[in-house]
Amino acid sequence: MVKAASKKEALVRIARRDSMAMWKSVAIRLLAVVLSLILSGILIYAIIKENPLKVYESMWNGAFGSVRRTWITARDTMMLLCIAVGLAPAFKMKFWNIGAEGQILVGGIATAACMIYLKSLPAWLLFICMMVASCVAGAVWGLLPAVFKAKWNTNETLFTLMMNYVAIQLTSYFVALWENPYGSNTVGVINQGTEEGWFPPVFGQEYMLNVIIVMVLTVGMFIYLKYSKQGYEISVIGDSQNTARYAGISVKKVIIRTMLISGAICGLSGFLAVSGASHTISTSTAGGRGFTAIIVAWLAKFNTFTMIAISVLIVFLEKGAIEIASKYNLNDYVSSMITGIILFFILGSEFFINYKLIFRSKSKEAA
Repeated sequence: MVKAASKKEALVRIARRDSMAMWKSVAIRLLAVVLSLILSGILIYAIIKENPLKVYESMWNGAFGSVRRTWITARDTMMLLCIAVGLAPAFKMKFWNIGAEGQILVGGIATAACMIYLKSLPAWLLFICMMVASCVAGAVWGLLPAVFKAKWNTNETLFTLMMNYVAIQLTSYFVALWENPYGSNTVGVINQGTEEGWFPPVFGQEYMLNVIIVMVLTVGMFIYLKYSKQGYEISVIGDSQNTARYAGISVKKVIIRTMLISGAICGLSGFLAVSGASHTISTSTAGGRGFTAIIVAWLAKFNTFTMIAISVLIVFLEKGAIEIASKYNLNDYVSSMITGIILFFILGSEFFINYKLIFRSKSKEAA
């Protein structure tokens, strides 16, 4: 009987880890990055017969090769980080807000409307109006699925995803309404020449204000989630809604409140995109960042400070991929493959951080 039982025992079992030392988790992630670079290097050499180190140097130059490129990388990093910070409270509550793309777009629409119709206001007042309008628009876009979830327990993943398509069509409508020149099917650069509603340079840097706003949000969200009563309620609901109800927490109220915050911050990202970067609005304003930010938030385990490093890495990979595609005459598929390999290894490293492999011992096998 013992021999029969031992034959049924698996050679390898997977068990969840209780915890792991910080240095070990960092080492695993670094090892994943190194292995991904090695595999990417093999792929690069097989395709273009170039030294992979030269290709990686080109990737670095694409993101940080000049002061201008460095600030553009910083600008795009702040945009991605802002969205991830907005998703953090909803995801920590296990409310799967897949609608960041739509919330960004409606925030961008509100910002563009202020730039077009309120450009006669003083610069400081226009800035406040744009910020408030973008937050309100994003909050309303987040409120709708939250109310349906709280009242009727609808599927928030599908609801928020469908809201993205509504926002895209709404953006198309306003682009047609504001198209300049007429018949161009594009809004063009809003207030070009006069620059009403554009972010002003701070300390001589065009995108410094983007960095300041997002870093304040990052610190504020970290404090909110970790040390506030509302952050504690979000954590409890994320662990178990029944436990939250037993503790006297109003689950419906917290869901609605949290999605208002999440949507408002994602809407603010639209403000950063329109007023602080492109100075225009289109259906590509979000640019898929709402989905990429999900990876950032998930990998960081909703720690907003960790999100900074992950956002930098992802934007660096995007800029580097564009650079090597241009320099070595590669198509977008090859550069996307390299980015995908690196992200796959990083995501895979989380498995070994959260789980351990238990091999059948030789003594049991002998018995």
